[in-house]
Amino acid sequence: MRSVSGDSWLKQAYGCSGIDVSDRDGYLRDTYKILKVCLKIVKENAMLKKYLIVFLVSMVPLIELRGAIPISQGMGLPIWTSYVVSIIGNMVPVPFIYLFARKILEWGADKPVIGKFFTFCLEKGKKGGEKLQEKAGRGLFVALMLFVGIPLPGTGAWTGTLAASLLDMDFKSSVVAVMCGVLLAGIIMGAASAGLFGALGALIG
Repeated sequence: MRSVSGDSWLKQAYGCSGIDVSDRDGYLRDTYKILKVCLKIVKENAMLKKYLIVFLVSMVPLIELRGAIPISQGMGLPIWTSYVVSIIGNMVPVPFIYLFARKILEWGADKPVIGKFFTFCLEKGKKGGEKLQEKAGRGLFVALMLFVGIPLPGTGAWTGTLAASLLDMDFKSSVVAVMCGVLLAGIIMGAASAGLFGALGALIG
């Protein structure tokens, strides 16, 4: 197999975009400048900064969308845009969890430093799989959707996706079921957050 040099790799990676990478140092400088401008825009734009926080929080295990939406309402963001941003953030890790999490966790379960945490994550996923199988009378797809969608302790997209991987559900069905569950969780949390902050506003007012 032919080896790929650094310059060739850059051309293969970015050539499809039509960007001239013949001057690698110049390209890297330009990329750095663009990133600095983007960070400056985020820092100077309070609204964008808030949405970035919501997006990142929705990606965090256990917190996910169910924590991101109430946070967005506490920051005074519009509910519908917060809903969309939270869904996207919550769904971003899902394919990676399905494809890689099980292998990584099984590999690290017996390692000295990380073993306990990895074992905890595996056990959590297995418990989630057991709960799914208990509810599978309605079908595993519906069970996974409800497991992700009903915001209870120990449920959510991370646990549900890992459980689906451990149960060897097919990739497409797992992702679609998790997405439906995330949409449902978003509706529940959006309604709950709107009611909570509306009641607080009425009391304060």
